[in-house]
Amino acid sequence: MKQFYCSTLLLFIGLVSSYWFGYTPALLGLLYLLASLIAYYLYAKDKKAAINGMWRVPENTLHLSALLGGWPGAMVAQQRLRHKTKKTRFRLVFYLTFLINIGFVLWLHTPAGSQKLHTSVYTLASFAGGLFGGGQVLTVLLQLTRFHVVP
Repeated sequence: MKQFYCSTLLLFIGLVSSYWFGYTPALLGLLYLLASLIAYYLYAKDKKAAINGMWRVPENTLHLSALLGGWPGAMVAQQRLRHKTKKTRFRLVFYLTFLINIGFVLWLHTPAGSQKLHTSVYTLASFAGGLFGGGQVLTVLLQLTRFHVVP
């Protein structure tokens, strides 16, 4: 199994475990999935532009998408599309964004990070309740922001 699939699989297992043991809400996994799809799209768009000599996606945008949780999609795109795999400087910055992102997720599992995450999630849920006033959208959002209760 290649490195990028192992990293993505480890993230998936980590997020499921983190939810199961009550550290993070399911919403975190959904955000990673969404960010990964966006990152993959940006890499594919940049690769196509590079081939066709068109406007390119700025490297800072690619790095930001990885930093904001899209690193699994970025990593898969780099390998599958054979894009940005030879530029040493780009790869170094990419791995730095990867390490920062993983560090942030690990911080969420500390007492201070967990408290901040719980406060933020409950604030988001309250805000959504006031914004949507009930209904299906709010119900789904509240389900995604719940923390699994460990018996």
